[in-house]
Amino acid sequence: MPASDAQLSRRRLAGMVRKESLQILRDPSSIAIAFVLPVVMLFLFGYGVSLDAKDVRIGFVIESPDSETSDIRAAFGQSDYFDPVVFHAIQAAEQALQQHDIDGIVWLQSDFSHRLHAGLGAPIGVIVNGVDANQGRITEGYILGAWQTWLTHYTERRGLPKAFPITLEQRVWFNPAVRSRDFLVPGLVAVIMTLIGALLTAMVVAREWERGTMEALLVTPIHIRELLMGKLIPYFILGMGGMLLTVAMAVWQFDVPLRGSFLVLLVASALFMLVSLAMGLLISIVAKNQFVAGQVAIIVTFLPAFILSGFIFDINSMPWAIQAITHIIPARYFVSILQTVFLAGNVWPVILPNAVALLLMAFFFLILVRRKASKRLE
Repeated sequence: MPASDAQLSRRRLAGMVRKESLQILRDPSSIAIAFVLPVVMLFLFGYGVSLDAKDVRIGFVIESPDSETSDIRAAFGQSDYFDPVVFHAIQAAEQALQQHDIDGIVWLQSDFSHRLHAGLGAPIGVIVNGVDANQGRITEGYILGAWQTWLTHYTERRGLPKAFPITLEQRVWFNPAVRSRDFLVPGLVAVIMTLIGALLTAMVVAREWERGTMEALLVTPIHIRELLMGKLIPYFILGMGGMLLTVAMAVWQFDVPLRGSFLVLLVASALFMLVSLAMGLLISIVAKNQFVAGQVAIIVTFLPAFILSGFIFDINSMPWAIQAITHIIPARYFVSILQTVFLAGNVWPVILPNAVALLLMAFFFLILVRRKASKRLE
């Protein structure tokens, strides 16, 4: 190979970037993937997916109505979490639970007020619908929390000693309102960037082969590195534009706080975008068919990012074999960075190891792309 061919030519690289940029402008599907797809996905997942329990229908079984039971029911009714429905017999409440008319039962038995006034302890019965185990645990926690709050206020109003010598004063860091949206939306940004990054480049080389223009490129003086860089640079800029749009929507549309540095977020996003684009380019080179490349990109990038990145499912709760697999999912590291930068700030012990992992992955996939491209194209 002549020495001049081994060196990058700015003129040839600029020509390749210009050619690919014009291709993007002529083909609106790339622009739609970069800007329309993130908006649609953010609205669908941002508003449609929620792990919060709101207006949970709770059956209140009050066997002997009095001022105390009414006070408890009113306390639950004032909460945004509950929508109380009163029953006078446990059998009726159980039937309503079986018919899914209510999601849980709070049972105040006939001697509740007597035991409360006599200081004998006043247990309440709690039954929750466990068909949806996650929802059941959340509902149970909310009920017990509301019950403890009411009991504390009751003893304070009457100057009674507290039932327990130790009181729990809990604080929730980084997400005081415990809004699941604040946790989900940053992870969703990573999933969206995975999809748009891989899809943007999964088509480019395959499209050249399908249209028969790859042979024309091969007979030009352009070097394979210039060809690859010329295809990556325009889509990198396009993908980063989509990333900025998703971050802006997360902050202004969904009110997710951005407590960390925007520069850190930008650098981490650039690393992750390089990984996603390189994966898409590798798929495109191997597949040589746009339809196949698109399908493969969704299967090997989007689905693992959705399930195994920690976006929704806790990685530490997975079996150890699955946890080991998550280490080869790039989105795992980016989700951790995004959730930290958005909610906690610049926590370097979390950000740096994950950024290094993304950097190594970017090198790995770019080297793999270079080797596969030279084998197929030269």
